[in-house]
Amino acid sequence: MECIDITSMSSRGQVVIPQRLREKLGFLEGEKFIIMGEDGTLILKKIEKPSKEDLIKKLDMLTEKTRKKVEKSGIKESDVPKIIHKIRGVK
Repeated sequence: MECIDITSMSSRGQVVIPQRLREKLGFLEGEKFIIMGEDGTLILKKIEKPSKEDLIKKLDMLTEKTRKKVEKSGIKESDVPKIIHKIRGVK
């Protein structure tokens, strides 16, 4: 069920999310939001903290993608120290 309420903006640009909306949506103090706006409309989207499983899955995907790229480039493990020194500007 949709919950509609009215609020106002302070001189500092602060907008209060009414208590019954916060309770219904489970918003707690300190929550972070993405805010988008266009044509007189603002949209708030709560930023969800990813689960540990999601982070591990994304890290595994990134690692695999990097591994494939390195294999394709022909870089060997023995090349890594020289590459690091080159990037850091160490001779």
